[in-house]
Amino acid sequence: MFTGIVEELGTVAAVEDQGDAIRLTVRAATVLEDVALGDSIAVNGCCLTVATLGDGTWTADVMQETLDKTSLHGVRPGDPVNLERAVTAATRLGGHIVQGHVDGVGTVVSRTPSEHWEVVEVALPHPAERGSLARYLVDKGSITVDGVSLTVVTAGDDRFTVSLIPETLARTTLGTRQPGDRVNLEVDVIAKHVERLLAFREASA
Repeated sequence: MFTGIVEELGTVAAVEDQGDAIRLTVRAATVLEDVALGDSIAVNGCCLTVATLGDGTWTADVMQETLDKTSLHGVRPGDPVNLERAVTAATRLGGHIVQGHVDGVGTVVSRTPSEHWEVVEVALPHPAERGSLARYLVDKGSITVDGVSLTVVTAGDDRFTVSLIPETLARTTLGTRQPGDRVNLEVDVIAKHVERLLAFREASA
């Protein structure tokens, strides 16, 4: 479980192609301070398991399902990535409840800068790919974009907008994402549970 508060920008050190999987090695500092084998670290919002530790690096196995359903497909050495360790019982919940389970891959549509913040518009994945995610989004609700907990400004039928403060722009990959770039999206898990419960209630009525 995560909070969507990125701890540091890591750098992809190596990508080993294994055919139906990759071994992803990431260079980092903060997230390695108390890490152990088997721990979970979110990479651009994807929960990965620490498989090996090196000198300032860690490696995770990324299976085909993850490559098919997230923007980690096509990641290359040198790419910056958002990193967050799993929460502990003493962690401040500064963002919202994030599982690290990507619901779909969106696409940056536009960036509109202003003096003190920047509005970013993101297109939702086509409903045929993962089912419509729009039903989980509401104005001022929570959304995770590349592992960053954000507040939805406007929720549309096929896209949404978020406002990024200078801290987010400087400390996460969202500061450099350009129109056409793919981003991992995770909707509010509470909304998904409510939908599931209502579906069973209606079915049994």
